[in-house]
Amino acid sequence: MENIDLSMIKSPADIRQMYEKQLKDLAVAMRKALLEKLSAHGGHVGPNLGMIEAIIALHYVFNTPEDKIVFDVSHQTYPHKMLTGRMQAFTDPAHYDDVTGYTNPQESDYDLFSLGHTSSAVSLASGLAKARDLKGSKENVIAVIGDGSLSGGVAFEGLDYGATLGTNFIVIVNDNDMSIAENHGGIYADLRLLRNTNGTADNNLFRAMGFAYRYVHYGNDIPSLINMFRSIKDINYPVVVHINTMKGMGLPVAEADKEKFHFSAPFDLKTGEPYSSSDTPEGYDDLFANQVLARMKEVPELVIINAGTPGAIGFSPERRKEAGSQFVDVGIAEQQAVAMASGLAKGGARPIVALASTFLQRAYDQFSQDIALNHQPATFVVFYGSIFGINDETHLGFFDLGLLSNIPDLLVLTPTCREEFLAMLRWSEDQRRKPVVIRVPGGAVRSDSKITILDDYSCPSYEIVRKGLRIALIGVGTFLPVMQQAAENLSMKGFDPMVINPREVSTLDTACLDSIKDFDLVITAEDGIIDGGFGQKIASYFGDTAVNVINLGLPKEFLNRYSAIELQRECNLNPDGIADIVMSALK
Repeated sequence: MENIDLSMIKSPADIRQMYEKQLKDLAVAMRKALLEKLSAHGGHVGPNLGMIEAIIALHYVFNTPEDKIVFDVSHQTYPHKMLTGRMQAFTDPAHYDDVTGYTNPQESDYDLFSLGHTSSAVSLASGLAKARDLKGSKENVIAVIGDGSLSGGVAFEGLDYGATLGTNFIVIVNDNDMSIAENHGGIYADLRLLRNTNGTADNNLFRAMGFAYRYVHYGNDIPSLINMFRSIKDINYPVVVHINTMKGMGLPVAEADKEKFHFSAPFDLKTGEPYSSSDTPEGYDDLFANQVLARMKEVPELVIINAGTPGAIGFSPERRKEAGSQFVDVGIAEQQAVAMASGLAKGGARPIVALASTFLQRAYDQFSQDIALNHQPATFVVFYGSIFGINDETHLGFFDLGLLSNIPDLLVLTPTCREEFLAMLRWSEDQRRKPVVIRVPGGAVRSDSKITILDDYSCPSYEIVRKGLRIALIGVGTFLPVMQQAAENLSMKGFDPMVINPREVSTLDTACLDSIKDFDLVITAEDGIIDGGFGQKIASYFGDTAVNVINLGLPKEFLNRYSAIELQRECNLNPDGIADIVMSALK
């Protein structure tokens, strides 16, 4: 085996000078570097290990960046970054954080879009192809989709249009028989049949939609991939190339447990065990899963719906097995999850849809039309909707309050602690009056034995958790305890602030607000953006009074890889910052 010096690779032009045997050695060297970084730094393990050979072959055959590649989800593009001028970020620990985990046009001209969600690559590429045709240019346009992303509805919309282009349009389907967890949906049975028949089965979705179809059974074999890509380079009609790859290839523990190693924190390369302690404190995902599993035994019509991210909501393979048919994974298809919940509720079932905040925005129309307009009593539990959630610009979770709280008839509850979260969940499971969103608090699980638990959360009912005068501090969800600490700080300076837990952000408790309309100052703090958020509703209500209202929250920006603690400080969302604002406002 030839020793490949990865530091010498500055662009795809460098690998186009290599013989095919050297490309195999390149794949070995890249896999070794990736494993060293991933084990020390963490990241998407399985998707990238499985795509090394395909990405090498793509850049070897196609003349990138003139030929354009759009990577769906783009959590599978670490090898692409290694070949396009960013090798040091994967070989030098001092530079591991120089790049994001997704394609990013600010990093490189080889990255066409910032992509971290799913299923849009074919649509994006169809736009590039149409623009090319309008300009009369001739470059290849390639969409790389897979790793579960075919289940998203927009993927079908892109395929439906892309097949009609009549010009060069190449779709690479990376089929590793997985999503984040196991695949769900009829399309994956079709892909499995194609794999088992070496691409010859009569049932072929892609041909049915109007594409030419090619199949590569050994999708991690560089010569096979090169031959296939050469055969379709500069083709003058739409074609799908279906490649059968191994997710996690080259790391036995990742090949054996593909779900666990889709994404991983730093781990021991020999054993696959994480370096962090296994004695992690209970999270809201565990609280949710345990309560729902217990209720399922009592209520056979209760059903959990998830969209391809069961681990994010606490449903491990063991818990999914325990839930049986009462757990439904619709694949990466949030629109289906939300609309299906409406049908389940109409049919007399008790649906609970559990989603990550960053992904629920794909189903905004279903929340508005199929759920709220039809008054369906479904429950939606939103995870990672917080400044303390995922901090990549592609996965931000703090836009949901403004999105959902302004939909009519949709009750958005904001629990502040363990006890309140479980009480709201239990109430919503049983009520049959309206759709309910429960936004899981950010950060570690917090208990508060003094919090008042209600029998009914359907009507606005703010709780005054600390009595006071002149100043009211209203803390939403995660930021109630921050307001409480700020109040304690202020009390030591001679102030006596009231602290209010609003419990929800979709309607106003006007009786409570009227009781403080003669206060000097009201400050709101929420775990979301200020624009269109809860605080602005309060400010609007007090608009014709003398009370001074100050809204604290997050900026309306696509923040990227921020420090949550630093962002809190910058936005005055910590106790000291809030206390300073109060003292400044009352001078």
